[in-house]
Amino acid sequence: MSNNLKICIYAICKNEEKFVDRWYNSMKEADEIVVVDTGSTDNSVQKLKALGIKVYQKIFSPWRFDDARNYSMSKISSDIDICMSTDLDEVFETGWRKKIEEVWIKNKTIQLRYKYVWNVLENGQDGLTFYYEKCHARHGFKWIYPVHEVLTYMGNLKTDNIAIADNLVLRHYPDANKSRAQYLSLLELSVKENPENDRNTHYLAREYMFNNHLDKAIKMFKKHLSLKTSTWKDERSASLRYIGDCYFKKNNLKQAEKYYKKAIIECINTREPYLALAKFYYETKDYIMCIIIIKAMFEIKTRTLNYMSQSDCWNEIPYDLLYMSYYYLGNYKDAYDYCIKALTFEPQNPRIKNNLIIFKNLLDSSH
Repeated sequence: MSNNLKICIYAICKNEEKFVDRWYNSMKEADEIVVVDTGSTDNSVQKLKALGIKVYQKIFSPWRFDDARNYSMSKISSDIDICMSTDLDEVFETGWRKKIEEVWIKNKTIQLRYKYVWNVLENGQDGLTFYYEKCHARHGFKWIYPVHEVLTYMGNLKTDNIAIADNLVLRHYPDANKSRAQYLSLLELSVKENPENDRNTHYLAREYMFNNHLDKAIKMFKKHLSLKTSTWKDERSASLRYIGDCYFKKNNLKQAEKYYKKAIIECINTREPYLALAKFYYETKDYIMCIIIIKAMFEIKTRTLNYMSQSDCWNEIPYDLLYMSYYYLGNYKDAYDYCIKALTFEPQNPRIKNNLIIFKNLLDSSH
């Protein structure tokens, strides 16, 4: 363990006053906390300064996340060993500093990989979870891209000097009311600046899909798949199933099914494309195929922790599809059995509990 490490938390902020106290209380194990406010009109700056945080104010025009984060990083004291970039809607568990110190080797480790929970579900369980690497050495790093920015190492040490802290978890509690309308134009700028960048192309296609620009989304996903650098199977599979989603919304069921199947072939060992195809069969009332695909999905036992990983693949949702498919096929015994399994994930869920009663009554009446 290194006991002589100095750690800094740094962040950018705009109108985050409701998160300030919670964020500070989870970050105060750091030796230094630096925040750059980018134009708050609420009491964010006053609250941060009252807590003794170093606050700098700067307007970025045109707005870019990478410029703001690089400016924030530039305000960190030069003698800091470890920098951790967080946002004010994120929270560490108490004791996070010790977990970093246990794996970080001074003058050797350049970055730390830890678990990031993108959303916490209504039942309190962790939702989408994947690895993050926004903890890094003080020198040699730069943020790039206008949005969905990436931390890039520009130094001379070995880039594989990355420590792993599986017991370190940062949780995100996003503000559902906060506008993210700027993301689309910033992603278009990202792709314009780097037209061969597969990651940003995928993100732009996804943003088109989120905004219901289905034809643009399909075209951009297909561009992503055509790029020479598009080699990550998980992301390629996601593009294929998202194309399927777009075609489904356009009521082109033949093309939708085709791309859902392609998504499975592209990445056969992850659950996400199977669930997408199973949902397609359920919505099109092909209940036998829905059951077949869900059971094939259950053969995949290992959950991959990247941002493509969907919690719905590992909770009650697949069992919902199963028991309802059996119900519509008139197989009330299997409907009842799989409903019980769904209930193990959500014991107090009134919908599942009510379905279980219905299936039990149907079984009793059939004897």
